[in-house]
Amino acid sequence: MSSRLSFVIARLGPIARAGQSLIFLLRMLATFRPTPAIIASTLQQTYLIGARSLVIIMICGFFVGMVLSLQAINALEQFGASDQVSLLVGKSLFRELGPVLTALLFAGRAGTSVTAEIGLMKATSQIDALELMAIDPLKTVALPRFLAGLISLPLLTAMFNALALLGAVIFSIGVMGLDPGIFWSKLENGILFGQDFMGGVWKSVVFGGLVSLIAVFFGYTAHPTGAGVGTATTNTVVLSSVLVLIFDFIMTSFFV
Repeated sequence: MSSRLSFVIARLGPIARAGQSLIFLLRMLATFRPTPAIIASTLQQTYLIGARSLVIIMICGFFVGMVLSLQAINALEQFGASDQVSLLVGKSLFRELGPVLTALLFAGRAGTSVTAEIGLMKATSQIDALELMAIDPLKTVALPRFLAGLISLPLLTAMFNALALLGAVIFSIGVMGLDPGIFWSKLENGILFGQDFMGGVWKSVVFGGLVSLIAVFFGYTAHPTGAGVGTATTNTVVLSSVLVLIFDFIMTSFFV
């Protein structure tokens, strides 16, 4: 009987973990008050996890745009429609590649940093010290980092899209010699504000909240050991990547 109960508990482990993270999110949001201290801490974390991720976002965005335009031109030339490359690149970036790739890069760069930082604070008893001083660590430690991720990812996605379009322009017009007027007119007339642009914005907001919640939750619940922090960091990357792709499919099915 006990072995069967253990089997059931093991099977319900992911569900229980999801419920714990939801309760953690509600408790964290319940502490939100737009005080100057919270705003200042959120802006500081936005710089640390957002602005410091700009380099990898910009580099990856630029080369993704060049590779995407290269593949698009090679594919469209077979049908005599190489002038549609900007439309294909734009829709791919705004709808899918921009939000998804930025979220994956953000999880690997900033999500792991947040998890490791909070996990080390717990391992060195800094979280316990805050609680002993009657300072809520959810409010002072977890909430600013969650809000910073929620703010940073849409901005990083916009930067990723901008650099990807720059890479597409340089390759398509500068290297392949496509007509600039046709390139920009197809892009302007083919991209829909509500369906393409805003769809990508909403995805980036959801992904930002999702990755930030996972990073903060795993850091806050990590075992206070070096191995525990390492495991929490690994779980952050793996679970964030999987859930970003799952939520991307769910949201795309609604936006199409």
